[in-house]
Amino acid sequence: MLAASTFMFAGCAHDVASNPDVVYLNGKIITADKDFSIAQAVAIRNGQFVAVGTNDAVRRLAAAQTPVVDLQGRTVVPGLLDSHTHMDGAGTVETTAQVIKANTVAQAQSIIAEFIRAKKIPAGQWVQTSRWHPPSQLKEQRYLTRQELDAVAPDHPVYVQTVGHFAMANSKALAAAGITKQTPDPVGGRIHRDADGEPTGVLESAATALVEKIIPPPSFEQRVTQNIAAQRVYNRSGITSTVVAGLDEEQIRAYFTVAERGQSTVRAGMFWRFQAADSKEFESRLKAAKFKDNQGNDWARLAGIKLISDGGMTLKSAYIRSNYANEPNNHGMVAVDPDTYVRNVRLANQYGWRVHTHAVGDAAVDLTLKAYAAADADRSLRGRRFSVVHGSLIAPDQIEKAKSLSVRVDAQNAFMWDKAGTVERYMGRLLAHRAVPTRRLVDVLGIEGTAAGTDNEVNLLNPFVGMYLMVTRKDPRGVVYGADQKVSREEALRLYTHAGAYLTFEEKRKGSIEVGKLADMVVLSDDYLSVAEEKIKDITVLETIVGGNSVYRAVQ
Repeated sequence: MLAASTFMFAGCAHDVASNPDVVYLNGKIITADKDFSIAQAVAIRNGQFVAVGTNDAVRRLAAAQTPVVDLQGRTVVPGLLDSHTHMDGAGTVETTAQVIKANTVAQAQSIIAEFIRAKKIPAGQWVQTSRWHPPSQLKEQRYLTRQELDAVAPDHPVYVQTVGHFAMANSKALAAAGITKQTPDPVGGRIHRDADGEPTGVLESAATALVEKIIPPPSFEQRVTQNIAAQRVYNRSGITSTVVAGLDEEQIRAYFTVAERGQSTVRAGMFWRFQAADSKEFESRLKAAKFKDNQGNDWARLAGIKLISDGGMTLKSAYIRSNYANEPNNHGMVAVDPDTYVRNVRLANQYGWRVHTHAVGDAAVDLTLKAYAAADADRSLRGRRFSVVHGSLIAPDQIEKAKSLSVRVDAQNAFMWDKAGTVERYMGRLLAHRAVPTRRLVDVLGIEGTAAGTDNEVNLLNPFVGMYLMVTRKDPRGVVYGADQKVSREEALRLYTHAGAYLTFEEKRKGSIEVGKLADMVVLSDDYLSVAEEKIKDITVLETIVGGNSVYRAVQ
């Protein structure tokens, strides 16, 4: 670590000195540059850093009219980048029943009933919920049945979302979707049934689409409003950039519209995702695509196509080489026809799209890497930055294989926070301790070949909980999982800053506090480098600055 003894600036001293838009002094500025150097001050002009260095050097650049901000010794880090989120969901707090707050089935029922009452939702209108994870969250450790939903919403079709791959629907919602005892399970999905063969209301993987496709979508302007609200929520956690995983073309258009209107406060990379019954339809969608890979600007940019190969650890649907704890015949679930998936990866590659595949279990990673190898034979993946998304149970041999194919692995330690106990209960102790091997990913792929993220709304957004997890490997109970996979504080911060920028080919534009890069930075409540290890998770954001503009300031 280097002390700030030099002064860096862009252009000649006269040009910079006459034009800074704002100067920040008296801080402990962790630049996260290649030397992980520490500066005292920065100057910003036209949304970029034009000077990074000592107080005296930067102060001399301030003209009489230049605003000067005294950081009062506060620690500053680069704008934080969450490499995998579903950000739009953060903007639905007012329009969905917040079952995320429930600890029991009865509480979940009460929240839904109160939401209908408080919002005065007319009979027959759809009711939806926030995303949550009942098996980990509820005392009963299970999903709600259609009868339990009917009891509190007999007059409304209700669709209860979860953190992914599972959903619950009441009787009216099932009827609206035409789901009956005779309805067959769709390919890659399951309609859960009771002893008499009747649907229980629980839908898995592809079966959720049977209901989702009939729910009236929000208007385009509602999408825009929701998008803006979600970005403001993320700013409160210090997030200045994210990669949003799985958007349809209308959602993508909303991001571009918010950017065009000058209302963006989070820089978004976007994964395109769409449903296709087979490879013929998949290719047809590629030919008719409204956007192309890497299209965009500093605020909104296409970052590839998202595909899915399995489920999740806490859903008992991650596809694994071994078996689930005490379930010798349960290896999880392949969420796609394997041959079709391989063909689709090859097609995407041929049409110029990079692919990011949701693969949690090691068997799913096997399938993903097989498909990537086949695509590589058609057109080299070298430097293209295809990725394995999640890769929670990726094995050492697979990480080496990913490296040989020039494939990224973007994992999320956040799965081992409030869900760690559920992961151990479902997967067994051995797999739980092997989950999210951050140390090995960094050692083999390098910082630039992986990154940090949360999969929010699936997991808690707080990036400092994420850094705490990477440094300590402790869950909220203090239980350590995979102690050999710890990384240093410096590495954790790099994973949350410039590492993610590689995913969108923007490493020269953002991710560190350096001259010429976008002026994204976060002022913290405590010194990330020196605060007690147990206190890392308690760090809060005092101010978030994006493109030189303050987009969030905590009330003090």
